[in-house]
Amino acid sequence: MGTKVKPYGKADSSKKEEVAEMFDNISKRYDFLNHFLSLGIDKIWRRKAIRILAETKPQLILDIATGTGDFALAALKLKPKKVTGLDLSAGMLEVGRVKMKKKKVDHIIEMIQGDSENLPFESNHFDAFTVGFGVRNFENLEKGLGEMLRVLKPGGTGIILEFSKPKKFPVKQYYKFHSKYIIPKVGSAISKDKSAYAYLPESVAAFPEGQDMVNILEKVGYKDVKQKLVSGGIATIYSMKK
Repeated sequence: MGTKVKPYGKADSSKKEEVAEMFDNISKRYDFLNHFLSLGIDKIWRRKAIRILAETKPQLILDIATGTGDFALAALKLKPKKVTGLDLSAGMLEVGRVKMKKKKVDHIIEMIQGDSENLPFESNHFDAFTVGFGVRNFENLEKGLGEMLRVLKPGGTGIILEFSKPKKFPVKQYYKFHSKYIIPKVGSAISKDKSAYAYLPESVAAFPEGQDMVNILEKVGYKDVKQKLVSGGIATIYSMKK
């Protein structure tokens, strides 16, 4: 399982601690690198994911592993009352808060530090949750998914956007080249953290996807779980209900 892959591979630290350290280290360059390395396609994926939520008109949205808040910002299209962005990394949240102030949306989007596997919210609280490229960083995947289910209102919708491994030519070949050579080299050169951008493709390779992920979501207790491949399978949007 993907939980065994850690950014720095230290013997005396947990995956959770290493993920927080990694994102603190790369937080200043994260937004630039994210859009550069995905050729900006990540923005299109988020818009597609948010469209799935549109029919339910959620008012209270939780964005887990929010990072610098890109998914939280995309959720504003739904005109919610409040979006709560939660992340382990203080460095990422700091960059995110500056971004929200600049965009004058800090009265709607709240950025708080917290652990996805031990959410600081009461049960049945949120109308919807989103997670963008975050679940593969969980130390205990099922515990994190269970916590997200707990804080979701009955009938609420969850959206998980996560990298997957393309299966068809030519996207499969391009993705392999991009993840093996481009992401580690460019990422480490710009962020000055070689391990962080080696971890990205490694964590994707080790993480359950497709029907395996659907099975895990159903096991945890989600209903009506659907998956939608985007960009030839480079990423998958999973939607689910409580």
